[in-house]
Amino acid sequence: MGSQIFPIILIVIGTFFLLSNLDFLPMGQVKAILREWWPLILIVVGVLQLRRR
Repeated sequence: MGSQIFPIILIVIGTFFLLSNLDFLPMGQVKAILREWWPLILIVVGVLQLRRR
């Protein structure tokens, strides 16, 4: 399960950008979401790195 979390995060972020490019989601909303949640992404990556060791 741990090895699947990082790819899932990348898929979600990619989906936000794709929806923004297709004008289904305004880019301002995507930036606001990423601006708010980027620390969580760093925390998850750090936890995954610790679990691998």
